[in-house]
Amino acid sequence: MKKRLGILLSGHGSNFEAIADAIDTGRIHDAEIAVVISNRPGALGIQAALERGLDAVVVPSKGRKREEFDADVVKLLQEKTVDLVCLAGFMRLLSPVFIRAYPAQILNIHPALLPAFQGLEGQKQALDHGVKFTGCTVHFVDEELDHGPIVAQAVVEVSDDDTEESLSARLLEAEHRIYAEAINFVLDGKWRIQGRRVIATD
Repeated sequence: MKKRLGILLSGHGSNFEAIADAIDTGRIHDAEIAVVISNRPGALGIQAALERGLDAVVVPSKGRKREEFDADVVKLLQEKTVDLVCLAGFMRLLSPVFIRAYPAQILNIHPALLPAFQGLEGQKQALDHGVKFTGCTVHFVDEELDHGPIVAQAVVEVSDDDTEESLSARLLEAEHRIYAEAINFVLDGKWRIQGRRVIATD
């Protein structure tokens, strides 16, 4: 039976589209997208999901308490029998209500080599710090920002003439590649968490 993914996004959803493409081409195997959810009406990712014929839902978050909003999203994910939640540019910190409902079942991708450059604008932070290498990280989500155990990382070289736009474009290529790999790894179930480490068991 195929594993069911729930995708959460707030904007363009390029990582969502990369996940959908990876499923379509078999790079993510034995999986399907059960639902795409956005907290922002008008998010381009929702339109892209609808154009693909996927179940796409907007659950507005503006002006709502975080726990109340999260409870509604969790209820929807459970109704869709989601096995793994994938954050794809979802610009909200999840509450304990959400984390407890899906322990070690929520993935996020961040445009930096965590624990470096947490929070917003990881690309700008990398350039401001003058690093020679940055990258991206897929990690399990816990109750702290950009903090959970790391599943996969990819390194991207920073050029002297890089701008935020040029660096972001190369990071996105790496993100699209490793997110699919990380989803496959997690869905295969041949891993365990030991402290902060995600360890393959096969």
